[in-house]
Amino acid sequence: MFRARRQLWLCIRSSILDIVGTPLLILRHPPPMAKKDPRLDAYIANAAPFARPILNHIRRVVHAGCPAVEETIKWRMPHFDYKGMMCGMAAFKQHCSFGFWQSASLALDGKGEDADGMGQFGRITSLADLPDEQTLIGYVRKAVEVKDAGVKRPPRPKSATKAAPLEVPDSLANALKRNAKARKSWDSFSPSRRKEYIVWLTGAKREETREKRLETALEWMAEGKPLNWQYQRNTSATASV
Repeated sequence: MFRARRQLWLCIRSSILDIVGTPLLILRHPPPMAKKDPRLDAYIANAAPFARPILNHIRRVVHAGCPAVEETIKWRMPHFDYKGMMCGMAAFKQHCSFGFWQSASLALDGKGEDADGMGQFGRITSLADLPDEQTLIGYVRKAVEVKDAGVKRPPRPKSATKAAPLEVPDSLANALKRNAKARKSWDSFSPSRRKEYIVWLTGAKREETREKRLETALEWMAEGKPLNWQYQRNTSATASV
């Protein structure tokens, strides 16, 4: 009789733990809460109508891939931090951009190097210009792994010999002759800023990509902007919000 009662009690105790114990364990170790910045809500709300679903999608993807990510605004653009800067997005008049920073860019395994806009994904005008959602989430998760492992992006090897001066491509030279505002900015640029544009334009492998980059370059130069104006802390050229 005693043995039977003990077995009954053990069964009841096990059932109680199954019902009550699991929720208590969950409450004891809650999942990390998303850290959202209301300034990103305002940025997205003020973006062009075509850009809003793109920005919301990227934001959702980043949080899905990295629940511990922290949102912030840097250089007037939304950024997502995890153990330092991880990735960022921006909206412009006719396109959006999205890219990974520094060591986090290793998550892409070199993909997107020939993008026709800022960031590794080029000029994003619709969700169709981005990889599918699971692929993007995979990139974010890989970036988190890189950050957790403390991997650093290797520095670019220095050339043993002095590089020959870059020549202005004929397409750029001819376009500058027809665009007075862009030509004025080009003439005022330092050699290093001119080089950035030349390398960017000549680095495109496809003719279509070169034409798009030239169009973008002229637009930015007409506004007095260097190539990397979005990512420079001290610059008078700021992104349109």
